[in-house]
Amino acid sequence: MARMTGRRALSAVPVLLAVTFAVFAVAAASPFDPVKAYAGTAGLTASQQNLDELRANLGVDRPFTARWWDWLTAALHGDLGDSGVMRQPVAAVIGERVGWSLLLAGTAFLLAILLGTALGVLAARRPGGLLDRGVTALAYTLEAAPAFWLGLLAVWFFALTLGVLPAGGLTDTASDTVTAGQVAHHLVLPALVLGLTQLPWFFLYVRQGVADALAEDPVRGARARGLAERTVLVGHALRSGLLPVLTLVGSRIPELITGALLVETVFSWPGIAAATVQAAVSVDFPLLAALTVLATAAVLAGNLLADLLYGLADPRVGFDG
Repeated sequence: MARMTGRRALSAVPVLLAVTFAVFAVAAASPFDPVKAYAGTAGLTASQQNLDELRANLGVDRPFTARWWDWLTAALHGDLGDSGVMRQPVAAVIGERVGWSLLLAGTAFLLAILLGTALGVLAARRPGGLLDRGVTALAYTLEAAPAFWLGLLAVWFFALTLGVLPAGGLTDTASDTVTAGQVAHHLVLPALVLGLTQLPWFFLYVRQGVADALAEDPVRGARARGLAERTVLVGHALRSGLLPVLTLVGSRIPELITGALLVETVFSWPGIAAATVQAAVSVDFPLLAALTVLATAAVLAGNLLADLLYGLADPRVGFDG
């Protein structure tokens, strides 16, 4: 396990280098002007000379390769630079927001795994039954539904029509303090929506895996020996059926990150979504590069976690990847 983790860590270095270089290259080719974004409304009336001076002060008049190298060498020493659009260090921008994004993504992912596994097992017990057909149809519908559309629908129904849940934000408008109760109350809708976008994949994988396991000879033999149905289902079929799901955990990380950005925007959740959008629109090179590296590292870590879990669950596979 340690060797596999070390190999993956070494192979991640050139990937992260290539990703950061691509970020600076694409941002340099972007039609957005970082100087005008930094200046805001003052840039509309500023003279070209003032804009050129500001461009030189920000360092965006240099080739993107030079900016990338300066950012990379500083980042290796722990300095991620300053965000022009946020007017604060990049590390502070990420530190203030990444915790809320992790809370939302983690809660939604856990909800999707638990609910998808439970529904998949129940559907696999009676293939073609009413529950199987109903949940499968719902899963394919949710799989095709955009995350932002589900979010807007949830706001309309639960917040505007029923009035039982807040439409967005982190705390109540009448409160200036952040309490655990308010956070949990405001977390329900975005976590539910984000979890529903991931649930179809876990449900379909578990349903197929458990259904295939129930048809295998070892499970039939366990039933022939008179073992209880619950023991057969949980102790034999579910264990075999969950193996493909372990690889799914890592592969869903990119989709989870993308969905989280959309859901955070719809529900005004104070995560990294707003910072990501502003960094992209304003061509904020240091912030954009740091956020991209963070997302890439999360994807690589998710893939490693999936392989480690699969190796632990099935000793025949081992840790040779």
